[in-house]
Amino acid sequence: MKLGVNIDHIATLRQARGGNEPSPLKAAEICLALGADYIVMHLRSDRRHIQETDLKNLAKTAREKIHLEMAITKEMLTIAKEVKCGSVCLVPEFPNELTTTGGLNLNKRNTPQIMRAVKSLQKAGIKVSLFVNPDAQSIRTAKCIGADIVELCTKAYSEAKTESAALAELEKVEMATILAKELGLEVHSGHGLNYENVKSIARINGMEALNIGHSIISKAVFVGLPQALLEMRLAIGGK
Repeated sequence: MKLGVNIDHIATLRQARGGNEPSPLKAAEICLALGADYIVMHLRSDRRHIQETDLKNLAKTAREKIHLEMAITKEMLTIAKEVKCGSVCLVPEFPNELTTTGGLNLNKRNTPQIMRAVKSLQKAGIKVSLFVNPDAQSIRTAKCIGADIVELCTKAYSEAKTESAALAELEKVEMATILAKELGLEVHSGHGLNYENVKSIARINGMEALNIGHSIISKAVFVGLPQALLEMRLAIGGK
């Protein structure tokens, strides 16, 4: 099981004071040295946390280890192709949202634009993931669009209020994983995963990578980043 550590909230803390600390680059170095397989960064259009300089500085030493989350805009496509990071995850992005709220809407109106973005990034040598809801139609559409990876949104699972609701959402993720693997797609999951609810997701046969940020950074405030990373590694089954 691969672990992608999202360092956006390191940048959020830095931006609160407008200075240079804490350093997202230093956090990325620690994570890669102590068990992360890659670093997730969401360069948002409003630049609320990660900045373009963060992305470019990390690319100097760990370009292939960057998994860039981004909206499908001309600006972001230009930046991604300039940096040429290891992979990109295309996500929906809306003004004033606290965080990404769900998977891409892969309807007939949106898919041509998404397909053009996928092809453009792949032409530049970048693997492309689509952040999608765990349903059959989204998985099949992602395959038709030409994505290399699907990241299954675990928002509904992580926010379920009862055990039965969580189990129902977990089953959706499991079925989506089976379908995606049958179609030849690499499968990731992410959104709201923490030290407790991640265990069931990590046990899904065919799940290949988990992208987690907020819970790791939150725990790191109290126990330090190395310890928080180690505990997450143990939660998903070690390395």
